Amino acid sequence: MLNLAKLLSMNVVRTIMANSRTYGKQASIFFIGFVFVNSTWGSELTRTIDTVKPAIVGIATFKKTRSPVVNFMGTGFVVGNGLDVITNAHVILDAVNNESRESPGDIKESLGILTGKGAAPEFRAAVVVSIDKEHDIAHLKISGTPLPFMEFGDSGMVKEGQSLAFTGFPIGMVLGFYPVTHRGMVSAITPVVLPALNSAKLDVKMITQLHKSAFSVFQLDGTAYPGSSGSPLYDPETGVVYGILNMVFVKGLKENALSQPSGISYAIPGNFIRDMLRQSQP
Repeated sequence: MLNLAKLLSMNVVRTIMANSRTYGKQASIFFIGFVFVNSTWGSELTRTIDTVKPAIVGIATFKKTRSPVVNFMGTGFVVGNGLDVITNAHVILDAVNNESRESPGDIKESLGILTGKGAAPEFRAAVVVSIDKEHDIAHLKISGTPLPFMEFGDSGMVKEGQSLAFTGFPIGMVLGFYPVTHRGMVSAITPVVLPALNSAKLDVKMITQLHKSAFSVFQLDGTAYPGSSGSPLYDPETGVVYGILNMVFVKGLKENALSQPSGISYAIPGNFIRDMLRQSQP
């Protein structure tokens, strides 16, 4: 059976061929232009991915007495001068809390990033510069050789219907350390906390958030997974960052995020990250 896309394509071709007999070259030029635009868009995304991937890192902890010694927690991306890393606050909070509970003499668990690709990524230690729990973003700092970095655009210019891409490690390091890219459309710009259907379903956390200053997030029709947290949301043509993935809508139990992905994801606008970076500057 022909699918809908093929049927639509066939109808478009028939219509253009019919019009070309009536209007001559005009319809043919239109058809060639249509194919050309789509081909160019795809090639630009290919080039952008090649540029973006070296700036995508894993967020992990290292403990030499543990097996495995590296524990993958989420995705991050490099910004600034190549030594600044952005991820979600929720990705690193457990590691930060564990570090605060360590006693003198304990084998330390180090927070850091994973860079490179393949079966043996490099672990580089990182320190926490700042955490913004309200907007679910965190700023880490690494030392050593700077890494390729990404730049921010004005997330206030993002519109509903705009196509964006995000790159990260959706299933962690299960199949090796290889960043994966997905595309998604901004299906809505919506408040970070949606009112419950009735007051009985409001919990303390939701009420507290509603009392705070409201801010909007990007709802995407792209499929993301738990490991995608911290992935940059960027323009597929330029690689300019407009946000950071932070939530996936899950139907039922949290385990369903992998087995039954909803195809609905959320991202925090990048302007909140830019503000945090400015405040972190000495």
